Amino acid sequence: MSKPSSDIIAEGAFYRKKLLLSMIIPGIFVFLMWLVKIIEVLFEIDLSRYGIYPLTARGLPGILFSPFIHADFTHLFNNSIPLFFLSLALFYFYSEVALKVFIWTFFLTGLLVWIAGRAAWHIGASGLVYGLASYLFFSGIIRRYFRLIALSLLIVFLYGSMVWGLFPGVYKNVSWESHMLGFFSGVVLAVWYRNQGPQKPVYEWMEEEEESGGEGENGGIGDEDEETKELNIINEQPATINIVNRIVTHRI
Repeated sequence: MSKPSSDIIAEGAFYRKKLLLSMIIPGIFVFLMWLVKIIEVLFEIDLSRYGIYPLTARGLPGILFSPFIHADFTHLFNNSIPLFFLSLALFYFYSEVALKVFIWTFFLTGLLVWIAGRAAWHIGASGLVYGLASYLFFSGIIRRYFRLIALSLLIVFLYGSMVWGLFPGVYKNVSWESHMLGFFSGVVLAVWYRNQGPQKPVYEWMEEEEESGGEGENGGIGDEDEETKELNIINEQPATINIVNRIVTHRI
C-alpha cells in the first residue's frame, strides 16, 4: 500500500528539519575556525603559539584551541569542507550519540597529541577530521546495519586517500601524529558507543521464526512422546488378546 500524501509531506518535513538541525554545530564550528583566521589576518597576529606543544605546560591550552588555528587559508579550506560534511553525517545518522562522540573526539585527539606528538607546535582541525572519518567508517561496520555500512563505503570513496596522512614523511610540515591519533580515537569511540545510537533493525518475521522454532522443538518432543505411548498400547494389545484367548480355550 502506498502512503497517503499527507504522511509523505510530514515525513519530508521531518527529514528536512533533522538535516537543518544537524548543520548547526558543524556550521558554528567551521564559522569559528574562519573567524579565528580572519582575526589573525586583520590584526596581523600569529596564534600558532596557542597550539599543542607536547609534554609542556604551555602546550596544554592547545588541546582546546588548536583545532581553530590554521597556518593559512589553504590549510583552513582543506579542513573546513571535510569537517563540515563528516560532522553533518555524524549528527544526522548518529543523532543520539553525536554530541558525545564529537566532544570526545575533540579532546581525546588533542590529549593524545599532547602526550605522544613531536616537539613542535601542532595546529589545525585535521586530527578531528580523521577522528570523525574513522568513527563513521568503523561504527557502520561494527553495527552491521546496511544503511550505516553504505555510509562507511561512502566515507572510503570520498576520503579514502586520507589514509596516506597517517604515515610520517608522506606530507611535509604536516602533523601526521594528529592524523594517526585522531584515527585511533575514532576507532576507540566506535567500539565504546557500539550499543548506543542506531542499531541493526530486528523485523517481526525474524522474531516469529525464532518463536515458532522454539515451539516446534518442544512440540516435536511432545508429539514423539504421544506417538511412543500409542505404539506401546498397540504393542501391548496382541499380548492381552493372546492371554484372553488362552483362558477361554482352557475353560472350553
